[in-house]
Amino acid sequence: MNILSDFPRKVRTIEHCWIPMSDGTRLAARIWLPEDAEQDPVPALLEYLPYRKNDGTVVRDALRHPYFAGHGYASVRVDMRGSGDSDGILTDEYLSLEQQDGLEVLTWLASQQWCTGKVGIFGKSWGGFNGLQIASHQPPELGGIITMCSTDDRYADDVHYKGGCVLAEKMVYWSSTMLAYSARPPDPKVVGDRWREMWMERLETSRPGVDIWLRHQRRDDYWKQGSVCEDFSKVTCPVYAVGGWADGYVDAVFRLLAGLSCPKKGLIGPWAHNFPEEGTPGRPVGFLQESLRWWDWCLKGESTGVIDGSVMTAWIHDGKFFLRDREDYPGFWVNSAGVTPTGCVVESGTQSFTLSESGVLGSQPTNGSVVLASGDSDIGARMGNWCTYGDPVDFSEDQNIDDARCLTFETEPLGDPITLLGIPTVSLSVDSDEPEAIVAARLCDVAPDGSSSLVSWGILNLTRRNGMEEHDVLVPGTPTQVQLPMKSVGYRISARHRWRLSLSTSCWPFAWPVAGSPSLSLDLAQAMLELPVMAPEADTDLHPFESPETPPPLERVLVRPSAKDRVLSEQDGATVIRCSSDSGRFKLADGLEYEEKAVDTYRIDPASPLTAEASSERWVGIGRPCWDVDIEAEGRMWCDATHFHIENHLLAREGDEVVFDRTWRESISRDTV
Repeated sequence: MNILSDFPRKVRTIEHCWIPMSDGTRLAARIWLPEDAEQDPVPALLEYLPYRKNDGTVVRDALRHPYFAGHGYASVRVDMRGSGDSDGILTDEYLSLEQQDGLEVLTWLASQQWCTGKVGIFGKSWGGFNGLQIASHQPPELGGIITMCSTDDRYADDVHYKGGCVLAEKMVYWSSTMLAYSARPPDPKVVGDRWREMWMERLETSRPGVDIWLRHQRRDDYWKQGSVCEDFSKVTCPVYAVGGWADGYVDAVFRLLAGLSCPKKGLIGPWAHNFPEEGTPGRPVGFLQESLRWWDWCLKGESTGVIDGSVMTAWIHDGKFFLRDREDYPGFWVNSAGVTPTGCVVESGTQSFTLSESGVLGSQPTNGSVVLASGDSDIGARMGNWCTYGDPVDFSEDQNIDDARCLTFETEPLGDPITLLGIPTVSLSVDSDEPEAIVAARLCDVAPDGSSSLVSWGILNLTRRNGMEEHDVLVPGTPTQVQLPMKSVGYRISARHRWRLSLSTSCWPFAWPVAGSPSLSLDLAQAMLELPVMAPEADTDLHPFESPETPPPLERVLVRPSAKDRVLSEQDGATVIRCSSDSGRFKLADGLEYEEKAVDTYRIDPASPLTAEASSERWVGIGRPCWDVDIEAEGRMWCDATHFHIENHLLAREGDEVVFDRTWRESISRDTV
């Protein structure tokens, strides 16, 4: 990483300013801009988040916003309504009000003396989501966006549901996280004596998100609001969509490039839920320089070449994918002219494999049937996390233990390397002996030494086979054809390796288990695995980006280092996954100290799906001299055959005094498996 201290334009920082909304609410902002911007106006760049500019993102903000300001932009970090130092309350994610506030922020930015009237939006995760959502309103000030690790479909790709299944590994996790985050007080240094009144309002209006999300188990209007895939034509400004293969949202890059008709560009690297210039777990690129090329083109009208040539640039892993015991990820970049509606690059063809009774993935038509029996409900526990931040403990383990408990099909050793780029798909004809079932698929690379590496996977709630808005129970004795899209992948398998496809009726903790023990009869004549295979002569580029560079990191004292672990164990016959995370504690120059800790636990008896339980604990501490607060949030979810049961607890202290203590308990009917 190249650390830069000198920039073409000197930078000044407005540590705090208020942006007024039409209803009287004020949003808190920090602004980095060239010193002479009032005399020589510049375009503005907006990052709009609920994660708190003074402490939650202060470290990462220092690595980006000054860089843009030093290169001729006003870079603005805004706390959303009800977060950080902003007025109001935050009741849920991606609300229409959030988007309307964002539109007013754009208008305010464009009207400032230091702004040319042109604005761009960039953001990762939440900030990537709302960048797309705000763009769909076509504000005249918006000249382009960079959306990273985000989605066009809130139901298909987020922390709530996957393939129509409740995403056990993330739903309570994220609910507890946001319950704690939303309960954090504003900073007295900024808002003054009214901080306690604002804090009490936030605490009194707190509500666990899981209570809301479980009341929308189908893809209804709640999820369609804020999903730009409902009408891609509404997004007319240029869009740069960025993802990483170890991130949970990477499929959206393919859908955006296929669906958008505006100027567009895509980038997928070997990264997790992080910024490309950080490059975790490997291969960082100079994305701040790339971002400048994008902004100079769409906000200043300069010919930078950023939009010329390929539509997508993607990293191809050359060998084993993200594994817990591996830190080196060799590979190469490829360029593509575009993405097809089926989620493959235009340079890819499809290689199809049939499934046989003998367990062979082959090329010849087959007949007969096999039974996918209901197996252990903890299959999937070795797949790692759905969405990682690049920590090796979050990655998958060898898949052989789970493969042995699944219905598996395997190729002969491959004669030549094969490169995949796109979305693999499994087609099946299934006859279930129960009205509800899921099917899960894992695609693995089996090396000559017998190790099995996870390459891609997918899950499907079979009652959603006709659309995520529907709940069509299965009728025993009535076969039905289904397609199971798997996670998109960029991967090169070596010669002498084998493909292995493993099918199961469980995938814990990615999919909440079904209440019964369904078995599926598969008609092999209608079963197929289709892989998106790139031609050997595909356009490759080993060095498409500059080396990464950033401004100097924020000065701070590390009071306690960070730590993370993920432990899989057996306890009293149950399979238990315990994920612990300590973000550490740091102290800023102005005396503010901040820390976060988390523990997430997933427990299930392999022989009994109704023993499934997910729980999360969160702790946040914030303090200055003479001011010290901490928040604890806990969530727990379990089920029976007919209901999900959830319990949440929120506790807040000022010093040693408990100022808020509330427990919520809900039972919500199961409308999905």
